[in-house]
Amino acid sequence: MTICFLTAQRLVRPLFAAALLICSLGTSAAGPDCSRSYTLALHDHGLLYSADTNSGIDKDFSDELIRRSGCKVTVSLMPRARIWQLIESGALDFSLSGITNPERKRFAGFAWYFTNKYYLLVRKDSGVRTLADFERNDKLQLGIIRSFRYSETANGLVDRLLEARRVTQAGGLSPLYQTLMLNHIQGMIIEPFDYPALEERNIRDQSQIIEFPDPPVLHGLIMSNKALSAAEQAQWKALVDAMRADGSVRKIFEKYFKADLAAALVNF
Repeated sequence: MTICFLTAQRLVRPLFAAALLICSLGTSAAGPDCSRSYTLALHDHGLLYSADTNSGIDKDFSDELIRRSGCKVTVSLMPRARIWQLIESGALDFSLSGITNPERKRFAGFAWYFTNKYYLLVRKDSGVRTLADFERNDKLQLGIIRSFRYSETANGLVDRLLEARRVTQAGGLSPLYQTLMLNHIQGMIIEPFDYPALEERNIRDQSQIIEFPDPPVLHGLIMSNKALSAAEQAQWKALVDAMRADGSVRKIFEKYFKADLAAALVNF
């Protein structure tokens, strides 16, 4: 019996050690590496984030993402153009509600959590009824947020008007609304997150919305390729996917939109 017991011990010990190793590997793969602190920047943009109230969809999303990660993440507020510069250099780990293009794919990874369409907001007295009307009239100026990209048709319009020197760029929405109301610009590109501001600023009475004929564009967590390895990005993406799968992302959006619109934004 002693021999049998010793033999059993010899068999069990390697199995037990293997089990411990597997558990250890499973634990490390379950979430991001929290051995260092991270940085995340928000940008002031309608319902996504308001610096005045320190609230918005991206604020709620970042709070939940950080909670689930268990990591220390320093959150700050920056202009969108500065965010992209720091993401590219590796000096910033994350930002939110970003869209991709071939250039950005070189320096950033993305974890998608919502999708939306873009619209051209134009002054009613501009005489514009279609996108073509706006482009044909060389007296009309378009306002955009510096470094923003949109859907394919919207980007094409922006690029052509930039060449024609018919674009005014600003750091955020507020100055664009002001210049629109002063008739210094006659149009600007907006998203569903900007709708409440149209009511608050009495802009809707003097403007109309023209939809760009493009499919919805994916938006997501932006991850710096220089700051995070592919494996690290996969771990953060898994957190975002889990938030979508368990309904947490939809719940956040339902705080700011009616249920049907929230569902349209997060189900893709």
